[in-house]
Amino acid sequence: MTAFGLSPRTRRLTLDRPLVLESGDTLQRVSIAYRSWGELSPQADNAVIVCHALTGSADADEWWGPLFGPGRSLDPDRHFVVCSNVLGGCYGSTGPLTLAADGQPWGGRFPRITIRDQVCAQMALADALGIRRIRFVIGGSMGGLQALEWALLDPQRVGAVVTIASAGRHSAWCVVWSEAQRLALASDPRFKDGHYHPADPPLAGLAAARAVAMISYRSPRSLDERFGRSAGKEIFGERARAPDDFAIRGWLRHHAQALVERFDANSYRVLLDAMDTHDLARNRGVYENVVRQIQQPVLVVSVNSDALYVPQDQRSLHFLLPNSHFLEIESAHGHDGFLIDAEAFEPEICRFVKGLPDSTRLARRTYNPRGVVSASQLKYAW
Repeated sequence: MTAFGLSPRTRRLTLDRPLVLESGDTLQRVSIAYRSWGELSPQADNAVIVCHALTGSADADEWWGPLFGPGRSLDPDRHFVVCSNVLGGCYGSTGPLTLAADGQPWGGRFPRITIRDQVCAQMALADALGIRRIRFVIGGSMGGLQALEWALLDPQRVGAVVTIASAGRHSAWCVVWSEAQRLALASDPRFKDGHYHPADPPLAGLAAARAVAMISYRSPRSLDERFGRSAGKEIFGERARAPDDFAIRGWLRHHAQALVERFDANSYRVLLDAMDTHDLARNRGVYENVVRQIQQPVLVVSVNSDALYVPQDQRSLHFLLPNSHFLEIESAHGHDGFLIDAEAFEPEICRFVKGLPDSTRLARRTYNPRGVVSASQLKYAW
């Protein structure tokens, strides 16, 4: 199987050691698809790690273009910027589309993974690239969850964190939105609990799941301002077919159809499951105490109209972190404001990262003598 929409600029790295998952399962020959911008300094201390959202890819310059460029937050003239497709994804990294040992795609057999497993794979990539110091890790939504885990899993190497529209643990509210999407997938007879033939994927179920997600990603104000009750308005080249066929229905159908053309249903479920495992305190202790162990500077960014990762999630995280800065984004667009309004808030991100202290302290990497990468062992790094 080939990855969906893999950019020709994407490179692949196969880890030279197995990846032991939190579940106890082991993945052999893990492949990581990644892109990079800029050059690693001779001291290997100018890296920046970018973590993407649920259906994102390693092409961070495409979906977060306003953050890239000279003098901006992600400046290839100063930084060695790395973004990889997550473990479990469908844009080149090991996931359900990858061939298992029997020569068939993993499909529904792909093991359960966690956000920590994803970060451990990213850490292994950083090791392979020779990165000794990470200026900051930045991500929004699912990527923001990963950025926080980086701070705990690799505290000696990570200098700072920017976490946008995310939280320290997945709330019941976030979990129930995930479950609604899983139910939408399962409602398609072709899904077969993930054991569908690659040539006959559950397109209707994936489209329905994406439709559910899109509602959680936007705000009432955003949709009302754009669509209101504009029956008959042309949207995406298609005029509403009847007075009660509002333009917003065409908008929702468009986004649902666009995803099925570029994403795999099994990857979608695997990543939803991974997000629902997110809890910085899992197997570490009391939540408040664990969050206080993050000593790096953290910029906590909140979208004021976010109805998925609600602003209270970020405010409570900011309150607990000992070295935290808080930025509220004024946006009408809900959760998707972290992408749609990137041009507007980029200067504040840039001011934070430019104000980070330079550090010549290079972390000594301790490698597992058994030759494996293990989330269960690394999670106690703090």
